[in-house]
Amino acid sequence: MKRDSPLSGLYVITDRRLASEVGVARQVALALAGHARVIQYRDKGDNREQKLREASTLQPLCRQAGVPLIINDDLELALHIAADGVHLGIEDPSLERARRQLGSEAIIGVSCYNRFELALEAQRAGADYVAFGRFFPSSIKPDAVQAEIELLHRARNELQIPTVAIGGITPENGGALIEAGADMLAVIHGVFGQPDIRAACNQFNQLFE
Repeated sequence: MKRDSPLSGLYVITDRRLASEVGVARQVALALAGHARVIQYRDKGDNREQKLREASTLQPLCRQAGVPLIINDDLELALHIAADGVHLGIEDPSLERARRQLGSEAIIGVSCYNRFELALEAQRAGADYVAFGRFFPSSIKPDAVQAEIELLHRARNELQIPTVAIGGITPENGGALIEAGADMLAVIHGVFGQPDIRAACNQFNQLFE
């Protein structure tokens, strides 16, 4: 693992469908209390005002905790709230455009699904990390492509930037991904779908010790 990078450990991703009772901000506060290392704000809905309101609430929480706030897909929103970075999928704005608009200090991650060549391209283009997955069946994205664990072995040996594993990850199956080469485990339901978010974070954190 690339332990010298601040991008290591538990990477949690929000989902409003899992936050109906307490709200996204309260869930993120609990995850920060549980020592999540990166927060990604992800909302696929169309309510622009709600996204802006929620993301703006999360930014001071993350800043106070010294944890990066990454915005999924939405470069405009990342710019508007001065987020720490953005995560880009294959249909999102280019990495080059994101870097130009967000600046050299921004954290830019790129989804590479099950394609190692995309990770090599992202590294050459200046990505700060790449993400592979899904590795296990996922209730959040059941139709996501299947990624094989060999991708993590290759990433450990061939990439100089951190690697994120995502998709159906639990404290029971995540250790194998770290052992294979994942620097970060990206989790949605495994944290925010649990009755005790802070305790769920601690379970994942133990895998990195």
